[in-house]
Amino acid sequence: MSNFAPLGERIFIKPIEQEQTTRGGIFLPDTAKEKPQEGEVIAVGPGRATDEGSRIPMELNVGDRVIYSKFAGTEYKDGDDEYLIMRESDVLAKVS
Repeated sequence: MSNFAPLGERIFIKPIEQEQTTRGGIFLPDTAKEKPQEGEVIAVGPGRATDEGSRIPMELNVGDRVIYSKFAGTEYKDGDDEYLIMRESDVLAKVS
């Protein structure tokens, strides 16, 4: 994996894929899967800049598991790995 440094209030997320089978044992092909809404934070930016020149610190840290809006972010592919770059405000919850 490359070293990523998001700018401003952006975060870099690796989506966590859902299981390939249901609890009943039915296999789900790729076309039937829903877009993931949960992921792990891989990198965080320095925070949002204010008009005074200071920065508002980020609430998320590297390694946090988060739930985000279904169609949020910009998809980025690095080799076989897929990532999302999004604003911190697109994150709905932090999973503990």
